[in-house]
Amino acid sequence: MSCWSGETPIPREVLLSDARGKQALITLLTEQVDGDLLDAAGGQLRIVANYAVGVDNIDVTACTARSVMVTNTPDVLTEATADMAWALMMSAARRVAEGDRLLRSARPWTWGPETMLGQDVHGRILGVVGFGRIGRAVGRRAAGFGMRVVFNDRSHSPGTAVSLGGGGSAKAVAMPLDDLLAAADFVSLHVNLSKETRHLITAARLASMKPTAVLVNTSRGPVVDEEALAEALERGTIFAAGLDVFEREPEVSPRLLGQPRVVLCPHLGSATVDTRLAMGMLVVDNVLAVLHGQRPPTLVNAEVWERSRRSL
Repeated sequence: MSCWSGETPIPREVLLSDARGKQALITLLTEQVDGDLLDAAGGQLRIVANYAVGVDNIDVTACTARSVMVTNTPDVLTEATADMAWALMMSAARRVAEGDRLLRSARPWTWGPETMLGQDVHGRILGVVGFGRIGRAVGRRAAGFGMRVVFNDRSHSPGTAVSLGGGGSAKAVAMPLDDLLAAADFVSLHVNLSKETRHLITAARLASMKPTAVLVNTSRGPVVDEEALAEALERGTIFAAGLDVFEREPEVSPRLLGQPRVVLCPHLGSATVDTRLAMGMLVVDNVLAVLHGQRPPTLVNAEVWERSRRSL
């Protein structure tokens, strides 16, 4: 067994070397699992267990072609990530981080009727882009704020009403993306990263949003064109943004670093003690299942399992 204990991502050459002859790889979103890594691991590799929900760091097609099962960690981080989206939303709308920086600077200040005015959250329209587990959890929380929830998701036709659950009668209504962006006061992104969603939020789409709108991204950084977002914030095209992920992570655009109306966090969506422990335990469950000839709980490429059953 090999284990990387460094604080930084495992160097590529070390990963390629340590993977050789292994039956299982446990990867973080910082590791690129591609054909070169799979070839370096060799024919004994049976599973790549990703410590994340997203698998955009993994060439699932290449794994499937080599009969390597791919697993992820859905469900266990849903509520923590939804909480984080709301933390960013509230902080950006009410300028919490900006106020914190002001006080820490020790600059003189006094209360005034127009001091650091933000945007109301209650009674507003929340637009959720991507209505999977996390998107629904974000929408469900909006009921407590008396918000109207609209969403965009390729699996729902415009006009479809979906229950938000949680024991209440609140519903979310599907809308075309451009209509949602024009209508929403808050937009929260929860899509997987793919060719279709890379730069889903462009300069033109930012320009279609309300000047009082707040954009939140806890999905993947490249979903948003960061330079376009920086430009929109500088020009006041939208009011504020909250970002937990970045286009060239861990690098953050200097234009965003210098922009007071954006709240920045270092990919903390699932960063609670209980959630990260649950993710780790699910990774272990997936690996042990495969090594014992069982179907792993959260298999991404089910065809590998079905193929192995047919060959018995």
